[in-house]
Amino acid sequence: MRCDDGGYYVVKFQNNPQGSRILANELLGTRLAARMGLPVPAVAIVEVRQELIEQTEDLVIQLGRGRAPCRAGLQFGSCYPGHPAETVIYDFLPEEQLRDVANLADFCGMFVFDKWTCNTNGRQAVFFRAPDDTRYRASMIDQGFCFNAGEWNFPDAPLRGLYSRHRVYESVRRLESFEPWLGRVQRNITEKVFDEILREIPGEWYGNDTDAIEQMLERLLRRRTLVPELVTSAWKSSAQPFPNWK
Repeated sequence: MRCDDGGYYVVKFQNNPQGSRILANELLGTRLAARMGLPVPAVAIVEVRQELIEQTEDLVIQLGRGRAPCRAGLQFGSCYPGHPAETVIYDFLPEEQLRDVANLADFCGMFVFDKWTCNTNGRQAVFFRAPDDTRYRASMIDQGFCFNAGEWNFPDAPLRGLYSRHRVYESVRRLESFEPWLGRVQRNITEKVFDEILREIPGEWYGNDTDAIEQMLERLLRRRTLVPELVTSAWKSSAQPFPNWK
């Protein structure tokens, strides 16, 4: 959707099939990842009015046996990296191009983030090339299943949060390969950061259940010390996602 700031956004609506908490997760997760210096899209709260929905045939949610109109109100927007007519994004690159992605090491940083936030989905990323750049860059999208989606708990498992193509982890040699992001979880993420982001999230995205979101954030803050252990558990798993860890 084109918004009044002139930018283009991929918009998730409150009545998406995964529930409105997904929008809170997207905003919270993307803001936290940005605080860790990770390559995530700019995000915004997008107001979509009822008259626009009524006049736009495509603003519907496709369901199993039908469809429903998108709900008006405040939605989550993830900024598209450029103009859609000029910038093409890909969710898959051939092996040689994948190896040459300019910020490939950031997949290690996102794994730190995904273990900390208990992303119960595989890591999602898209690739694009700026007009003046010869190499692709990765942008880490879709934080909706952090905090175990709408459950807001942390059922840790070794392989959760991994990117499906383990080639992106070839640079990993030891736990220290996940720096500086392990340190940034501890240094950059504080109670003050949580307070700032919480004030930004519309209450309607979590049913105005302040106790539930505050309890989740308290657990998330305490989990910072567990991240090295959670990363190591993935290395010890039978899948061996880090082939060069010695």
